[in-house]
Amino acid sequence: MVQRNLSRDSRSSETTKHIFVTGGVASSLGKGLTASSLGHLLRARGLSVTMQKLDPYLNVDPGTMNPFEHGEVFVTDDGAETDLDIGHYERFLDENLTGMANVTTGQVYSEVIEKERRGDYLGNTVQVIPHITDEIKRRMRLPAIDPGKGKKAPDVIITEIGGTVGDIESQPFLESARQVRQDIGRGNVFFVHVSLVPFIGPSQELKTKPTQHSVAALRSIGIQPDALVIRSDREIPPEMRIKLGKTCDVDPEAVINCADAPSIYDIPVVLHSQGLDAYIVQHLGMKFKDVNWSKWNKLLDAVHNPKHHVEIALVGKYIDLPDAYLSVTEALRAGGFANKTKVAIRWVPADDCSTDAGAKKALAGVDAICVPGGFGIRGLDGKLGALKFARENGLPTLGLCLGLQSMVIEYARNVVGLADASSTEFEPETKHPVIATMEEQLEIVDGKGNLGGTMRLGLYDATLTEGSVIAETYGKTAVAERHRHRYEVNNAYRDQLSEAGLVFSGTSPDGKLVEFVELPKAVHPYYVSTQAHPELSSRPTRPHPLFAGLVKAALEFQKAGK
Repeated sequence: MVQRNLSRDSRSSETTKHIFVTGGVASSLGKGLTASSLGHLLRARGLSVTMQKLDPYLNVDPGTMNPFEHGEVFVTDDGAETDLDIGHYERFLDENLTGMANVTTGQVYSEVIEKERRGDYLGNTVQVIPHITDEIKRRMRLPAIDPGKGKKAPDVIITEIGGTVGDIESQPFLESARQVRQDIGRGNVFFVHVSLVPFIGPSQELKTKPTQHSVAALRSIGIQPDALVIRSDREIPPEMRIKLGKTCDVDPEAVINCADAPSIYDIPVVLHSQGLDAYIVQHLGMKFKDVNWSKWNKLLDAVHNPKHHVEIALVGKYIDLPDAYLSVTEALRAGGFANKTKVAIRWVPADDCSTDAGAKKALAGVDAICVPGGFGIRGLDGKLGALKFARENGLPTLGLCLGLQSMVIEYARNVVGLADASSTEFEPETKHPVIATMEEQLEIVDGKGNLGGTMRLGLYDATLTEGSVIAETYGKTAVAERHRHRYEVNNAYRDQLSEAGLVFSGTSPDGKLVEFVELPKAVHPYYVSTQAHPELSSRPTRPHPLFAGLVKAALEFQKAGK
């Protein structure tokens, strides 16, 4: 009720159109990639676009969730721990989003309960409708109503609703989306439903019935999809698109088939070739230009016509779920695009590298390695083993977050001679804590504070050493990267490690925190690491320098025949 008045009183919310992307039949169909590709197309048509992901789980954010549960945690510049789809949005829009882009059931209920405790509802019974749905709607429309100081409301908000139609957890979000259409006018809202047409092997048939049932479930709660994006493992025939249009009450030209593609970066072209973006802007009555493909065509040329091939080992402990390293793998591939190179990723379980023989076998034939972040002691010995092998054999190496900490521990143990060097994260009583807790985190680690949202999170500045490998790779000495960690290099050991040859080539501007570590180029061609997560700011059209540098070093390593 209050929300409807707020929406109608705000001129920006009247002019800002809203596109909702829902999913049916099964999860992991690619709603996020569909939404991202649509956002890219509308942006390429000259419209201003922002994006959101609504997650139905009760966690306030994914920060405390196991990567096997949720995949990677994507951190924004402002330090919000968000869903991995926010990473897709940033990569396809080439824009840095904020924590406002991710809304969870946990956030919504926490806000409503806090208001109830304060007495904001004046004694009313607090219910899902209208109180929860009003809070969801407020967050849905926030980019239009309050875009931020100095910012204009976007032309379009694209909101992906997590989960699958029929899930009990998603119902308040779907109901809120239905109400938004009523609040701001039917002509200002567009629903895209992503669904599956499976191929049944024994009968050799594609089946539309699951999608028909999914749309029926959506219509039963008051939402009629305006377009269907059909996922399939092969192209569906035109007559099947016509059938789906008739049975689901969708214009046949708005039934789009998005079959499995060679690259996720092909998806915008697929959607555009079938006219989805043109249909939407016409439906919403928006002024638009023709799509400018210049930058994207250059990317697709690098994707499909590489001049070189390299293999890079990703040494981690969550490799059974590739989504746990989604931004890392996309950054590695983008580093390849910068070098006209196809990057093949070898998934290496960290434990396979825990011995010298194991590391030699697991990393045989690769052109470079990447050691990503993580939490907990499992897999640590394997990361140390992989780094030792790479350091001793001149294998190009990039360490990220725990990768930097592992690089310091390995060097302290095997070069400096501190055999029991470790991190207080893994061994609180270690004799040589070369990695230790940040001072302000001590109470949290001791169990006296909340774990969620309390790490060093978000964008931080760093100063690089002139002439270092890192500075040459970046091409500058002042950088800013996103962080997500609780432990740091222990300053008490910096001099000892430096004297032994390890270079601390980047620190916080005040010099107190180590941000980058490397070996000199005279010792190793590319052995670098960062306490940050540079993968989060890499873009397919604007690859991150550290990943482009790794691929370049891998090509040189390959050329040398090492």
